Amino acid sequence: MKRNNLDIAADILQAALDGARKTRIVYQANLNFDMVRDYLKRLIRQGMLEHKPPLFYTTEQGVNYLSRYEALQKTHPFFSE
Repeated sequence: MKRNNLDIAADILQAALDGARKTRIVYQANLNFDMVRDYLKRLIRQGMLEHKPPLFYTTEQGVNYLSRYEALQKTHPFFSE
């Protein structure tokens, strides 16, 4: 099944929960560096991720996103098929 932007954002935020370098995010989210760079910029701009070089951290807003994302996966019939 192909991942969408919501899935990829959740994978990145999950990888950065305790702080992560870009390389770790690339491998944990199974993306290439170009894709990760674009997603990191977008997530930082949206306030879900912060960059304290050399690490990226999931913010409280990002943790809230992850919580809602996981709840949706558990309760929505589309995800249980």
